[in-house]
Amino acid sequence: MLVLYRVYQIFVMIPVLLVATIVAATLTILGSLVGAQRVMGYWPGHLWARLFCAMSLVRVRVHGRENIDRRTSYVFVANHQGAYDIFAIYGYLRHNFRWMMKKSLERIPFVGFSCKISGHIFVDNSTPSATAHTMAAAEKQLSGGMSVVVFPEGSRSRDGKMHGFRRGAFKLATEFSLPVVPITIDGAYRVMRRGSVLPHWGTINLTIHEPIEVSAETGRHELTELMERSSAAIASALPASQRP
Repeated sequence: MLVLYRVYQIFVMIPVLLVATIVAATLTILGSLVGAQRVMGYWPGHLWARLFCAMSLVRVRVHGRENIDRRTSYVFVANHQGAYDIFAIYGYLRHNFRWMMKKSLERIPFVGFSCKISGHIFVDNSTPSATAHTMAAAEKQLSGGMSVVVFPEGSRSRDGKMHGFRRGAFKLATEFSLPVVPITIDGAYRVMRRGSVLPHWGTINLTIHEPIEVSAETGRHELTELMERSSAAIASALPASQRP
């Protein structure tokens, strides 16, 4: 069965998804150039991600979608198990958002440019002025129901377990007084762990937890508490073997 799956991936899935990636990036660029950045920065990628999951024979189950409102802006924070975290959230969260991603991803040919022109936020903390530019880019996007999704672990897990969070996403939430919504991703590590070349069929469970309200007056102690509450919420929907 696995052999047939690999043959299908090489001769059917990969060619189709390669074309789909080019088409989605092209539509995003063209739509953004004509002033439809808010719509085209989301929908081509949303449909592309759902196609990725469907063709990979990966099922995504969503729990807790009733906890969020499409008209509200949030800072979504999620654990990062593997590459399919991106497809699961992009395809099944059903909330317009922009990714907050590493500056290095801007160099990906074609795709990096489509992300930049459509308003996704590249994090650059190399200098104080670069950090200020990142915050300004985030502020420009976060309004009228537009949200941001961050993986506060910073990179994909090497062992499937959830690891410590960085402060950036939580500072962003407090800076703009936006609710933090923890998201648990369970199953993506089994589908395609770090270092894998091809995915395996499977099921990913996406659990959207209740928003955590924050205040612009949040101090250092409260920021640490916000991180701990978010981490605890995410861990609560993970198997014991994957909790930090």
